[in-house]
Amino acid sequence: MSAIAATQSTSRITPVNERVYHQSNLLGDWKGSISKTHGAVEVKVVSINGSTAQVEYTHNGHTERGTGTVSQNFITFGNVTIATRDGKQAAFEFSFQAPGQISQSGTQTAVLAKAPTPASDQNPLIGSFTGADADHSVSFTVVSIDGRDAQVKFTIDGNSGKGVGDVNQNAVLFGKVAFTNIDGTNGKVTFQSGHQTFSLPVKRFTPKTA
Repeated sequence: MSAIAATQSTSRITPVNERVYHQSNLLGDWKGSISKTHGAVEVKVVSINGSTAQVEYTHNGHTERGTGTVSQNFITFGNVTIATRDGKQAAFEFSFQAPGQISQSGTQTAVLAKAPTPASDQNPLIGSFTGADADHSVSFTVVSIDGRDAQVKFTIDGNSGKGVGDVNQNAVLFGKVAFTNIDGTNGKVTFQSGHQTFSLPVKRFTPKTA
């Protein structure tokens, strides 16, 4: 397991900030190059704890590690600021000012892309699971997990919902809906319909490749 994956579980993002700003999107390994100089830069957001973030910033072959400040969907680490809306691409800005050289002050910018998380590092609960029988159909997706909070969305018999569920070992609970992952591929979704409770087997959805 990578250092990032090992420490993400210790992140503490308030449900309000997650709902409004999707701060968990900031977590991960961001890579790109400066627009003007094409120099490679990498920013790793290891964890978020309230208004602070553990950050690793690599440029010119040198890595700086420390604590950044989290504000909405921004993280500022020294002269570096990174922000993302979709969790896939991030805007990067580096502000600099040479001592006594106002003419050499300015900013450098870049567009960074988040490196994919290795499958071995990803929580097996994350993914989309579907199932159906003669009477009911279910689609349940665990979008992301941060500690004991899981971003989920689901559709049961045509009725959709989404929000933050509670992680309990190999299960996610969201109101009256429960998803249990049995072996990483198979699971079950328990839900209420009318005055009855049903448990429907589901299987991980895997997109077909060409």
